[in-house]
Amino acid sequence: MNIQFREGLEAASPPTTKTAIADCDIHPARATRTELYPYLAKRWQHHLEIYGVHAYQGMMEGPPYPKAQPNASRRDAYPPEGGPQGSSLSFMQKQLLDPNNVQLGVLNPLNTGQGIRNHELSAALCSAINDWQIDKWTSKDKRLKASIVVGNEDGLSAAAEIRERAGDKNFVQVLLLSRNVEPLGQRRYWPIYQAAEEAGLPVGVHAFGFGGNPITPSGWPSYYIEEMVGHSQCQQSALASLVLEGVFERFPKLKMVMIEAGFGWAPSLAWRLDKVWQRLRSEVPHVKRPPSEYIREQVWWTTQPMEDPERREDLFDVIKWIGWDRLLFATDYPHWDYDEPSRVLPAGVSEDNREAFYLGNARALYGIA
Repeated sequence: MNIQFREGLEAASPPTTKTAIADCDIHPARATRTELYPYLAKRWQHHLEIYGVHAYQGMMEGPPYPKAQPNASRRDAYPPEGGPQGSSLSFMQKQLLDPNNVQLGVLNPLNTGQGIRNHELSAALCSAINDWQIDKWTSKDKRLKASIVVGNEDGLSAAAEIRERAGDKNFVQVLLLSRNVEPLGQRRYWPIYQAAEEAGLPVGVHAFGFGGNPITPSGWPSYYIEEMVGHSQCQQSALASLVLEGVFERFPKLKMVMIEAGFGWAPSLAWRLDKVWQRLRSEVPHVKRPPSEYIREQVWWTTQPMEDPERREDLFDVIKWIGWDRLLFATDYPHWDYDEPSRVLPAGVSEDNREAFYLGNARALYGIA
């Protein structure tokens, strides 16, 4: 983990083996290029053999910054049997799940083809990823739960995939990415939210994705560090769109999880939205309440990357606004900016909040006894 606790942010006592943990952002990887083939129709196997993934590389992996494997992941996370980091269940158990007493691990596969413009191919790859998650991961370790990956640019087929998986206890949420063709509140994505609400599944919005546009409102940045800092900007745009397009008003039981973009920006975004909404609410009559109310009621946040203010009190003030019951602990395993469970919480957290932070909130949100 990169966080260095400064004065006033001394680390709390490390979680013991008795401290049960939920890790709400684990990234499984495929061991080989053809590992999905058993879950794909011959048509798509043939398609990939002819055209490869290079034609879709940008849409699958985003812009050409060095986050792509293997640079994205810890060097100590290579499995002893070979393959990329995150591709071995046995090594994940040894390195992450067992030593940290992870009782619930939520899988968020990346590089799945969600943003591919060939919507049929995207849907086929996403469905294959979902089958692969069951066969390779959740059926072999009951602590692990999968996310339903959908070809989100085709809302109708994405909704069909959600309904097909609804009721399957291997899955606990629907997975979207923060960078898409349009902001996530747009109506093309509403079938996804309707299907998720019907199924009682939260929708996770994970950082990354590639909609074909520059990753900042001003164009393309020069450095990878700008992309990393920009994750929170993309999430703010996505969340503002969801609120102002009326998604939360239309789907009042919908639950959203903002993943891997921090959470310290939430209060200031909500304050700004409330202030401007008071003056321009006639433009959005479908937004019937202050935006902050929707955010506080229908949005959860994973902790990675954990905020690192100079003063511990500032972190606690932010969490107090968000609510201790809205934070979900996450490591981002096996990525290089992994958050070590024993180093995340500063001293001074009550036992009730500590338990909710590490496990209780995730169990409540995902309905895991």
